[in-house]
Amino acid sequence: MLATPDPQQNASLPLIECGLTAIAMACAFCWPGLGSALCGRAEKILGGIAHRRRVAVLVPGLTLLLLRLAMLPLAPIPLPFIPDDFSFLLAANTFASGRLSNPTPAMWAHFESLHIDMHPTYMSMYFPAQGLLLAAGKVFFGHPWFGMLISGALMCSAICWMLQAWLPPTWAFLGGMLAVLRIGLFSYWVNTYTGGATIAALGGALVLGALPRYTRSGRHRHAILLGMGMVLLMLSRPYEGMLLCLPVTVVLIRRFIYKGDWIVRRAFLRSAALPMVLIVAASSWLAYYDYRAFGSPRILPYTINRATYARAPYYVWQPERPEPSYRHVVLRNFYEREEMEEYVKLHKPYGFMSQALIKGVRPVLFFGGFALMMPLIMVRRTLMDRRIRFLVICMLVLVPGMLIEIYLIPHYLAPFTIVFYAIGLQCMRHLRVWRPEGRPVGVALVRACVLLCIGMAAIRMCADPLHIVIKPWPGSNWSGMWYGPGHFGGERARIEEHLDGMYGKHLVMVRYTEGHYPLDEWVYNSPDIDNSKVVWAREMDRESNKELISYYNNRQIWLVQPDVNGGQLSAYPWLGNISASAELASAQEAPPDK
Repeated sequence: MLATPDPQQNASLPLIECGLTAIAMACAFCWPGLGSALCGRAEKILGGIAHRRRVAVLVPGLTLLLLRLAMLPLAPIPLPFIPDDFSFLLAANTFASGRLSNPTPAMWAHFESLHIDMHPTYMSMYFPAQGLLLAAGKVFFGHPWFGMLISGALMCSAICWMLQAWLPPTWAFLGGMLAVLRIGLFSYWVNTYTGGATIAALGGALVLGALPRYTRSGRHRHAILLGMGMVLLMLSRPYEGMLLCLPVTVVLIRRFIYKGDWIVRRAFLRSAALPMVLIVAASSWLAYYDYRAFGSPRILPYTINRATYARAPYYVWQPERPEPSYRHVVLRNFYEREEMEEYVKLHKPYGFMSQALIKGVRPVLFFGGFALMMPLIMVRRTLMDRRIRFLVICMLVLVPGMLIEIYLIPHYLAPFTIVFYAIGLQCMRHLRVWRPEGRPVGVALVRACVLLCIGMAAIRMCADPLHIVIKPWPGSNWSGMWYGPGHFGGERARIEEHLDGMYGKHLVMVRYTEGHYPLDEWVYNSPDIDNSKVVWAREMDRESNKELISYYNNRQIWLVQPDVNGGQLSAYPWLGNISASAELASAQEAPPDK
């Protein structure tokens, strides 16, 4: 069961990382030559790999794949356990079955849940990229999570490839490997089913990696990669993707207008033809998907769901909506408490500034943590650096775009992942040549950053033997820092597996207490609810429950109370003269359903 976040509970791993960072900084200033010979030999070996550019691009992705697969005995394939997970898996199972959406189920009021649309069709509220990725993992590899793993590997390799266009090869390779340690292995981006972050980060890396290559060479393959990146952004995180593509589009238009004669411009138009075809085709498919799922090609994902359930808008200038008519207390608690709290904070005196500060801290903690904060002492010099001036401009476009949003979770920033890492690596380059009083303190600090990331990865893997508590995301705080991999959501999965192995079909009535934590949601189902072996439903009033049980009269009826006794399974008490214990015993003794 997902625990309610406790503000008094310490986040152990971030505190450990903060303490080790302070120790590393002290050692770097006091003994800057400590371990320099060993580090120098390691840098020489890794530099040899980095200068073989194609090999260097492959290594981060392969490293993530091999390490994460090797970790499966200790960190198994993650279970879905928060609303976004189940919503994306609904989309994945729908796509894997060959459909774009599902008809509204007959008893839909019992199946309402967070981030799920029931009308005009039964489908995830999100953009389709993540669902397509998970569907590919299920169809080709037997489990949706393998789609997440492979996309994470592609993201890390794409980060290295992008950085090769902006930084020297050694630093580009380092960036790809840091992405493996900080995001690929130990974040919710790969270790849950949420967000579509790896797809958006891959799209951003393709766009910013192809742009300088295309403007220098004009090759068609770079134009195609740029177009593919834009398509990935459109299908995963279009708003943030638009913020990234705005300065890119300005550069391309400026190049077309001011660079070269008509022959050069005509060549530019020819190379841009196929990417434009890709973008138009993807836009047309998305419009068709919107038509099938949401009833109109002009209605984007999110729109119907937010209009049906949410009070808080997404942008600061928008007024709050009238309170909808909620049929379930847990839905009201989420939209009235969890969401409206952020909206109210932003509209209080000084609230906007405090929330802006929090928005600035979250990405720093997520992408770099305390270990990679040390190079930020060179941020002023880096922001004036001509080498990455365009990336700084991209960041300046992002900042107001994020300030006008009510919410900010790290996967919102996924298209700009590569911008964060490029700026951070350039800070490290400046830090490396810093020699106060002629002592190689800067070199020692840069090496300490890398060693800390490796050390924290080892500590994270040994968290259980070391009795370090890892809280479920998002209960661990919305930065997602050192979240994954974890094995949460086991109680619901255990019950479903138990019922799946029993005879017959089952209906599970879920009863929450008044103070139930809304993000610990149990009511989610497959696309074809009526034909599912196990159906999860919300308990409502007596007449509604009677109608539901009558509709599913061929099923055994069970009760689960997630807030009582860890969500133990029991027979539903409203079963006429049949006692709960007798019903449970007879069901468990029945032969398995073959």
